[in-house]
Amino acid sequence: MLTLTDTAVEAIRILTDKPDVPPDSGLRIVHHDSAGGLELSIAPGPDAGDEVIETGGVRVFLQTTAAEMLGGRALNAEIAEDDVIFRIASAPENGR
Repeated sequence: MLTLTDTAVEAIRILTDKPDVPPDSGLRIVHHDSAGGLELSIAPGPDAGDEVIETGGVRVFLQTTAAEMLGGRALNAEIAEDDVIFRIASAPENGR
């Protein structure tokens, strides 16, 4: 299962706590076969079949293929003034 670092939780909270974002929103991660990459977006809720991860009051919705790809990994983030950069890394030993 994908784990979230404390910084990733903070970044997702920043993105989903905006007034124009519905209260049950989360970060959705989807794998695109054609591009071979992952797409991250803010979604109002999970799609059918998504794996839902709830950590520290935030939610991540993983499309099935993305969940398989990211098992045993950690989502980390860098927060800049007007930008958030997410990175996937090996999960730390303690899971955070």
